[in-house]
Amino acid sequence: MRKIIASTFVTLDGVMEAPGSGDPTLPEYRGWSEPFMTPEMGQLILEQMDASDAMLLGRKTYQNFAAFWPNMPDDDPFAHRMNTQTKYVVSTTLDKVEWQNSHLIKGDLVEEITKLKRQPGRNIAITGSGTLIQSLLRHNLIDEYQLALCPVVLGVGERLFDGELDGKRVLKLADTRTFSTGMVMLTYRCE
Repeated sequence: MRKIIASTFVTLDGVMEAPGSGDPTLPEYRGWSEPFMTPEMGQLILEQMDASDAMLLGRKTYQNFAAFWPNMPDDDPFAHRMNTQTKYVVSTTLDKVEWQNSHLIKGDLVEEITKLKRQPGRNIAITGSGTLIQSLLRHNLIDEYQLALCPVVLGVGERLFDGELDGKRVLKLADTRTFSTGMVMLTYRCE
């Protein structure tokens, strides 16, 4: 069965919102992850992208990505992957998705995601999509978290684990990588 892997940048106080400068939210703090990026970290992100053959996106992240990535040159390694990879978009409000290789998921979230996980293929990656991550977390549908922990505290913003749960979740540390900027990549598997 395919694994769903949530990859995100997160602050020490758990904020995942607006890590990039192109994000329209948190205007005073947007782009908070960018000072901690290195070429080595960029290579790791490309490797993570190559380990999956599909992305699972919430509506807001999809709309932000769809407005940006198709306008980037195809020789950019990130743009090429973003534009050519299959994208599944979870939304209750969208009627259609137009970005290349995008498919709309409507209806029962648990049923639809369970079907996706049963299809043949490699991992399914979630980037951003905080509301979607919260929904999948409540239903134990995420198999792994890849957290790029940045040495910064914001004090405001949407937090990664900020929803109601029906009990505690135990995660197993699978890998750690440190970077010269102080960023740490933590990989946790769900048990």
